[in-house]
Amino acid sequence: MKTFEELFAELQAKAAAGTPGSGTVAALEKGVHFIGKKVVEEAAESWMAAEHEGPERTAEEISQLLYQVQVLMLATNLDLKDVYRHL
Repeated sequence: MKTFEELFAELQAKAAAGTPGSGTVAALEKGVHFIGKKVVEEAAESWMAAEHEGPERTAEEISQLLYQVQVLMLATNLDLKDVYRHL
């Protein structure tokens, strides 16, 4: 199990290293449009899981949504503090 902050640090490291075979690196290479579509997809899947599939599937889908949001943050050069400032 990892925290939101730990995941972000892990993704930053993968992005900085250009880790071969990394899904994060591949997504970043495809750009904001690709990543944005993934955010929308995972948001919809989170909603549908909450409506029809129960808490475990909902948690799984939300975790995927949080991952995609963090990849979008990396693609747009945002840091956690940039987002936290608006919470």
